[in-house]
Amino acid sequence: MPPSFSHRWRLRQLMTVSSFILLVACAEKPIAAAATPLQVANVPPAATAAAAPTAASGNGDYDIQPTISFSDWEAGFRAQALQAGIRPEVFDNAFAGVTPDLSVVKADRSQPEFTRPVWEYLDGAMSVARVRKGQALMAQYADALQVIEQRYGVDRQALVAVWAMESNFGQFQGTQYVIRSLATLAYEGRRRNFAQDQLLAALQILQHGDITPEMMLGSWGGAMGQTQFIPTTYNTHAVDFDGDGRRDIWNTPTDALASTAHYLQSSGWQRGQPWGFEVQLAQGFDYALADASTRKSVFEWQQLGLKLPDGSPLPANVGQSQAALLLPAGYRGPAFLVLDNFRAILKYNNSTSYALAISLLSQRFNGAGYVQGNWPRGDLPLSRSERIELQTLLSSRQYDAGAPDGIIGANTRKAIRSAQQSLGWPADGYPTHELLDSLRNQ
Repeated sequence: MPPSFSHRWRLRQLMTVSSFILLVACAEKPIAAAATPLQVANVPPAATAAAAPTAASGNGDYDIQPTISFSDWEAGFRAQALQAGIRPEVFDNAFAGVTPDLSVVKADRSQPEFTRPVWEYLDGAMSVARVRKGQALMAQYADALQVIEQRYGVDRQALVAVWAMESNFGQFQGTQYVIRSLATLAYEGRRRNFAQDQLLAALQILQHGDITPEMMLGSWGGAMGQTQFIPTTYNTHAVDFDGDGRRDIWNTPTDALASTAHYLQSSGWQRGQPWGFEVQLAQGFDYALADASTRKSVFEWQQLGLKLPDGSPLPANVGQSQAALLLPAGYRGPAFLVLDNFRAILKYNNSTSYALAISLLSQRFNGAGYVQGNWPRGDLPLSRSERIELQTLLSSRQYDAGAPDGIIGANTRKAIRSAQQSLGWPADGYPTHELLDSLRNQ
């Protein structure tokens, strides 16, 4: 074997074993945060309910250092908060003993080198234990879920799937004090505006009396509760379902589920419509059409030769619905037509892996949601450094991939397609080791 191939093969074997061990060890922990960053257009990351925006990757971002002491920053922010209507005693109680949390800074600046392949992510999302627990909880909360479903039009299976993915049904909500985490992010300064907006919203939650400071726990990025809302999303969409005067997404599952339904409803969820379905592509299909920005009616996709996996026609009841074609593992993997409800899930968490996991898990609760196509399990995604190298090589070959940041966005996908077309390959816009090696050797 050539040295580069041998090295990559050994690395691939090591990663496969490590991924299997981690998958077994963490199968029942929430895995929403491990989702591959979304490669889709026109879905603003700031709208995400579950987490803070992805950290930027430019080296200059990492060099930002606070120019004042934390106490001076706190004094300045206190003045802003009081001017915005926060009572002095609320602020002082929330900030009592708060100092910067270095673990938050580290988490915010971390850039994982490797991401889990989508099939491994889905395997973890739909473990037998998670499916069984979801089914039991749907039975336990059947009456409340029926009311929520009727009120907001969001399927109960999808709500329970979000509950499973975000916190393993409330078991893993995060243990960090939200005020301290957000104050750290605001003081550090790299994402000051976002963090200060969230911090002010968190103070408003405390002032409203929905939760006490010591109970306001969440992730390092400020996501909170059983379905992981950031504070601004909480203020606009959290619901007091049980009528006790508090929107308690931490301790009251029905409040968390109703809040999630409210968010998905406002994100464009269509009552009674499927999220999408797996499809079979026709011989000679133009893979360049597999792009989130290309939306056609289901009927138009059928005219292009798409069928259900068993060869039957696409569902007639959604024939006029607009859909995009998703190839989460490129042309060698399964294909899916995704509709408005899939897009609504993307607004909750801007990741195709996450949205596909929610969609399939919601079906798995009813005994469906099994993918018929074969995943290319022998492949591994490019590492972050390899994605950056790919982008750099694409741009150097006059395929404009945009900034080399390791994120496969619209510009990079377009550049990949152009390179694939020039090589006579299926132009699916999917980054592979084969394409990287080809560009290296040109």
